[in-house]
Amino acid sequence: MAVTAAMVKELREMTGAGMMDCKKALAATDGDMDKAVEFLREKGLAGAAKKAGRIAAEGMVVTDVSEDGKNAVVVEVNAETDFVAKNEKFRTYAADVAAQALKSSAATMEQFMEEKWEKDPSLTVKEALSYQISIIGENMNIRRFEKLSAENGFVSSYIHAGGKIGVLVAVESDVVNDAVKEMAKNVAMQAAALKPLYTSRDEVDADYIAKEKEILAAAAKNEKPDASDKIIDGMVMGRINKELKEICLLDQVYVKAEDGKQTVSKYVESVAKENGAKIKVVKFLRFETGEGMAKKEENFAEEVAKQMGAM
Repeated sequence: MAVTAAMVKELREMTGAGMMDCKKALAATDGDMDKAVEFLREKGLAGAAKKAGRIAAEGMVVTDVSEDGKNAVVVEVNAETDFVAKNEKFRTYAADVAAQALKSSAATMEQFMEEKWEKDPSLTVKEALSYQISIIGENMNIRRFEKLSAENGFVSSYIHAGGKIGVLVAVESDVVNDAVKEMAKNVAMQAAALKPLYTSRDEVDADYIAKEKEILAAAAKNEKPDASDKIIDGMVMGRINKELKEICLLDQVYVKAEDGKQTVSKYVESVAKENGAKIKVVKFLRFETGEGMAKKEENFAEEVAKQMGAM
């Protein structure tokens, strides 16, 4: 039986499921409306679309590391409220997403969402997400994931505040012992706390540096209009270096430094020397829950009262 637009519209109004999900359900059930409703309910898709418009800016960041420590992934899974983000079902689901993302060959979120869900191959990752939405009762979203590898070393993982921030640090090292692993964990904690933008100065775009120099030179000339070019250049380089020490992980002052002056790179060097190792911090990834997203501000007491009134 041919599936018509009117049939899709009717099923969507009955279940609140997405248009493509309704079309798929009708095709799978040869246009039988009742069976299509059952199909959507079994897949956990009925009702999920009604929640899709809600802002999901809470949630958690999860990491997963391969058994050999050479590959890792960081994932952000969102929900509407912090209450749900602390729910054990939600946290278990987020961990399952990270486990699948670690093994996935998907290069984009779109490709990942179309994969078969490992926990139930009859569903795609997208369908499994819809099922979780129907169970938990809030809009949810797998927002992003990114992988990090270290062939000649290992990847260290750190989760802060129960999943508010997640960090991965890739380390190349010819010695991998407890001291070196502790160093990597400390560097990950540094990245979580001080929010660097780059691993080292080598990553900073040359155009960005050139533009900053231009802006800082104009500012310096306004401050000291009679200063020579040499003095202006010195002022500019001083300010550039100060900025790079704030935004580059290895240039930052190490938060646990006893003298308050040791940089992260010097800390890594000291650990390498103590352990007779060659160590290089190659790259880091830092995810913070909800960063860059608009959050819905609501009075919690009012929200509870609203839900109680609807019962």
